[in-house]
This record gives sequence, C-alpha cells and structure tokens, in this order.
Amino acid sequence: MDRLQALESALEKIVLDPKYHDILTLVKGVRNGIVMIFLFRSGTVRSKCWLVYKATRQHARNLGLFALVYKTTMLFLRHTSPTGKERHYDAFLAGLLGGYTVFGRTIHNSVSQQIVIYVFARVALALAKLAVQPRHVAGTPGGGGGWELFGDGELRRSMIRNGWPAFAITYSRITGTRYGR
Repeated sequence: MDRLQALESALEKIVLDPKYHDILTLVKGVRNGIVMIFLFRSGTVRSKCWLVYKATRQHARNLGLFALVYKTTMLFLRHTSPTGKERHYDAFLAGLLGGYTVFGRTIHNSVSQQIVIYVFARVALALAKLAVQPRHVAGTPGGGGGWELFGDGELRRSMIRNGWPAFAITYSRITGTRYGR
C-alpha cells in the first residue's frame, strides 16, 4: 500500500509541475481524441484503432509541415530584413504562408477542418480583444496596444462583459450547424 501511495504522490507531483504542462497537454489531447473515436464511431476495436492512427498521423503531418513552412519563412524574412531582426508583421506573413500551404491547398479532411476551426476561433478572439483594448498599454514594448474602437465607456465594459458568451453561443451554433449537430 505504501508503494501505491508513493507512486500516486510521484505522479501528482509530475502533473502539478508547470515544466510538464506542455507535454501533458499533448497527452491529454491524444487521450481525448482516442476517447472521442471510441465513443462516437461505430466499428470494431481494430477499425477504431486504425482511425486513431490515421488521425494522429494526419495531425502530426499537418502541424509538422506548418511548423517547417512557418519557421523557414520567419528565418527568410529575418535574414532579408535591413536590420537583421524580426519585423512587426513577419509572424503574420509566415502564418499566412504556412496556413495556405498546409490547409489552403489540401483536400479537406476532418483533422484539417478541426485545426482551421480552432485557429479561426483564436484569430476571432484576438481581433475582439484588440477592438476593445486601449490604444496604448503602458510598459508594452514598442508601444503596442489595441484599437480602442469602442471608447472607454459603458459600451466597452458591456462588450468585455458579454463578448465571450456571445462569441461562444454564435460559434458553437455555426459549427454545430456545419457538422449536423
């Protein structure tokens, strides 16, 4: 019994350690994908295992190719910069090229669709935050900040308070309709 408690304690220490957060997020994602396939797909255990393998392979291929195109483009842009440093829109341009190369030219599949939907949601949320964020945030390198499209009054506070629920409802409704849910 002491060995079991020691093992449980050691695992808990690993799970709670921030340096393992990223790898555990990947493990959790894989676990969730496997559970979804086993719960919601019909077929034999063998066919479900094959689906897990194919989806994992496709996801790894997509992300690996995207990372290759993105990082290569970032290096190219940095080396062609007059200052030899990354410019303000380099990451945006590298992301556009990577997204087009990996997701814009390929045959649509469920893995690619899920990645594109996830990225779209992240972009929409980032744009919404920029819209309500003040123009200049003190202490931000380069004088960054938002667009402050809605002023600093009650409208802005209302949008901040109600933005996420409105986005979540609309987004889940649109994606639910798209996938027949």
